[in-house]
Amino acid sequence: MMAKLLLYNRQKTHRPDLPWLRRIVKAALPHCLAAARSPEAPLHELEEIEFTIVSDEEIAVVHAEFLDDPTPTDVITFHHGEILVSADTALRQGSDHGQPLNPELALYMIHGLMHLGGWDDHDPEEAAEMTRQQEAILQTCLTS
Repeated sequence: MMAKLLLYNRQKTHRPDLPWLRRIVKAALPHCLAAARSPEAPLHELEEIEFTIVSDEEIAVVHAEFLDDPTPTDVITFHHGEILVSADTALRQGSDHGQPLNPELALYMIHGLMHLGGWDDHDPEEAAEMTRQQEAILQTCLTS
């Protein structure tokens, strides 16, 4: 069973291409399931995954409330299937390495799926492997 994907844009400043993002994330989901670290990972059980694109201001509030860090971040993933991504951070970090807004947001969404697949980016070695895999998944989805 593959989860139903929901995608919302709650920020007002940037205009991500929601149909394009939905297509990329839908293509990425089977790859993320295959890369899951455990058969018990939430990604295998979720009926629905909700992605919400927010501002740095909004993600900082959630970051403070749930992770005790009042700074903006790129992605926050909840194991019940909710993934928040910051368009402001995507635009800023994407421009740092020549990546437009939409592919950077897609990378963040794949990153959230990887977290639901049991990946943790707090350990440097696991973070490096997670980064390698999510970038490979994005490239596969962009070229297919």
